[in-house]
Amino acid sequence: MRKVLLWRWAFYLVGMLVLSLGISMTIKGQRLGIGPWDVLHVGLFKNFGLSIGTWSVLTGCIIVISTAVVLREWPKIGTWLNMVLVGAFIDLFNWMIPDMTAIWAQMIIFAGGIIVQGIGVGIYICPNIGAGPRDSLMLVLVQKTGASVKKIRTTIEVCVAIIGWLFGGPIGFGTALIALFLGQVVHYTLPQCRKLLVKIIHEENERLLY
Repeated sequence: MRKVLLWRWAFYLVGMLVLSLGISMTIKGQRLGIGPWDVLHVGLFKNFGLSIGTWSVLTGCIIVISTAVVLREWPKIGTWLNMVLVGAFIDLFNWMIPDMTAIWAQMIIFAGGIIVQGIGVGIYICPNIGAGPRDSLMLVLVQKTGASVKKIRTTIEVCVAIIGWLFGGPIGFGTALIALFLGQVVHYTLPQCRKLLVKIIHEENERLLY
């Protein structure tokens, strides 16, 4: 039991690190555009003030409360930790990764960031400690509709980007790339990460994960 718990938390923390690295990589390639959720946060900031980070937390809280109402259960501790730790990790990687000036370098790091984000999401969701607010929304919709992860994720990203654009948030080519392809990556990384975790802790302990 203790071994299972340790591995679950290891996957969860490593996954958040990888996810944050991917987000920072796309930020370093921001001349191509910003992520759909960031488009929304910037649009809300332009219209209603506060800060972009504050809107990120507020939208996260709204999503957490909404999913809790739908599922009729209190969010796991990992969901709350995600709201805090991912932001801290992003700041760390933004400081560590140098700024890119050449457009070709920004294109490479941006594309790599999408893949790294998808891997990170798969790693940190698979131990079922608690998905972040936005990924919790994705999982709830997958559960309620029966649609695939890639379809739900892509739909959410596109809708959020459109809403953010209507509020005046900036949209670029990179925004479309994230909206269209991040869900595709998560669709494949999530089941593979689950298989890896189950293999590590042995199949007889699989029931302890879900």
